[in-house]
Amino acid sequence: MVSYDRNGPVAVISIDRPDAKNAIDGETAAELNDAWQRFDDDEDAAVGVLTGDEETFSAGADLKKMDLEDGPEGWLGFSRLEVEKPTIAAVEGHCVAGGLEMALWCDLRVAGEGAAFGCFERRFGVPLVDGGTQRLPRIVGQGRALEMILTGRPVDAEEAREWGLVNRVTADGEALETAVDMGETIADFPQTTVRTDRAALYEGLGEPIEKGLQIEAWHGRRALETAEEGADRFASGEGRHGAGIDDDSDR
Repeated sequence: MVSYDRNGPVAVISIDRPDAKNAIDGETAAELNDAWQRFDDDEDAAVGVLTGDEETFSAGADLKKMDLEDGPEGWLGFSRLEVEKPTIAAVEGHCVAGGLEMALWCDLRVAGEGAAFGCFERRFGVPLVDGGTQRLPRIVGQGRALEMILTGRPVDAEEAREWGLVNRVTADGEALETAVDMGETIADFPQTTVRTDRAALYEGLGEPIEKGLQIEAWHGRRALETAEEGADRFASGEGRHGAGIDDDSDR
């Protein structure tokens, strides 16, 4: 039901329950937890990509089975889990209810143009318990988050990009390939600093600016050796005129 495949430095974690719209039951939640733990421990994996299939990312909790249990890692198996490396959601089709919450758990989101996002569980009185009420407003803002949560209406890929919910929109069927390409780009950079900058951003959220700057400084000191090596490479002529940076301004 959940597969773990590595494409060079990118680990692709796929939900494979097409007959259930990739909904998450207890067994799938446990497998998702195992997959993300494996990713965090995999020294050869720099970036993790979460995906479903070309029809559906995930419909969220399996309301037919209703066998999920709350635990330290969350109802869906990993929504309270913290990993140290970047993650990307590759979304095709419906990304709704708990599926949306899983995509929000990821750092970045890539969506096919036919993707749809929404809190469809609103119809059945199922609460958002896998981070949706906390992560969604941090990404799109309070007003837009409340609109999605209270009305349950679908948000298409283009509107999601305008809101900042989606980072890139692709042609249908190309979200996974684009997410893997993005992951490979990230993996090419010095990973110590990728991870310390990511950690500083998350740990500083909600803190007063003075505290946030202290957090940034602490993590920055952890990457000084990497920075010195990078400065030597720059001095030797590497990376001039923006070489090595992927320009996606036209996407």
